[in-house]
Amino acid sequence: MDTHWVAERFNHFAILECEGSSELYKNLSLQIAKDHDLLELCLYARQGQPIPNLLFGAVHYLLLQGTDHELKEYYSSIVDNTKKDSHSFALFKDFCLKNVTNIKSILKNKRVQTNEVRRCAYLYPVFCYIYQQTNKPLSLIEIGTSAGLQLLWDHYSYSYEKDHLYGNEDSFVHLTSKVREGGLPHQLLSLNPPVNDRLGIDLHISDLTDEEDYLWLKALIWPEHKDRFVNFEDSVKQLRLHPPHLIEGDGAALLSEAVEEIPPDTTLCIFHTHVANQMPRSVKESLLQKINEIGGQRDIFHIYNNMEDRKLHVDSILNGKVQKKTVGETDGHGRWFDWKLSGDCSI
Repeated sequence: MDTHWVAERFNHFAILECEGSSELYKNLSLQIAKDHDLLELCLYARQGQPIPNLLFGAVHYLLLQGTDHELKEYYSSIVDNTKKDSHSFALFKDFCLKNVTNIKSILKNKRVQTNEVRRCAYLYPVFCYIYQQTNKPLSLIEIGTSAGLQLLWDHYSYSYEKDHLYGNEDSFVHLTSKVREGGLPHQLLSLNPPVNDRLGIDLHISDLTDEEDYLWLKALIWPEHKDRFVNFEDSVKQLRLHPPHLIEGDGAALLSEAVEEIPPDTTLCIFHTHVANQMPRSVKESLLQKINEIGGQRDIFHIYNNMEDRKLHVDSILNGKVQKKTVGETDGHGRWFDWKLSGDCSI
């Protein structure tokens, strides 16, 4: 990892992630990509971490903690009337240099574990699709679960630009999203799939009863995204009512052991979103090998993105037969997704 490589990450982040989503992070990213001091600072991040998210999260975390600096005037998560002038980068750099010791510590020790709960808006129809294929209760194992908010997708309610409300209508959490291409048939979403088991595995579990973990996950939300803050706060309330079972460790290494506890009369679903981009190639290969081995013993579904491309995929091994299906492109924060699944429940 060198400064040239880090600069490319910020340029890609500005174009692929921030365009149309965060003008603040887009402008800062393009400037950071040309600033030697900040690129050098980013080299303190641990290998495999998405560096732009980590640096922006570190700065946001310190601001949310109450670190006083004029930079906060550009963060709508902190002030009501934000500044939008050309001084944001100069102040951002000044903040980083004045708080360099704390930022280095965060870069070295923290992980990007964004629990973007609105991704459940596209997971929900995927699990509906799987349930209608098998007609068996689902057993869930999420790899890279962080705090486990996505494991509770069946506890949330959903709407897709229409009046219909799906899922758990009594939930604290109401998630909205848009189907950009394709369409979701009403009958696919009309029955909330039963969940028999749910387990989350992560190298570091985020405990939302711990103030530091809670604030770090909040800091990873982009400042302009007020709806994401609402979703996060609401889903934390829901999680505290129904906390899922979470264990700390390597998901690929622990997978076979975890599956042994899953009842055979349920549909096994292994899933992970926006996690595989942090996995080394060897870990990805190990995970796929484990899933194939499990598929030789029982039916299994694998729901994922960022293994080979950014699209959402649903692979399955049913009665020994391998099927690979693509759901489509998804927005990183779940604001929209494409629905291109073929099969009994597609359009």
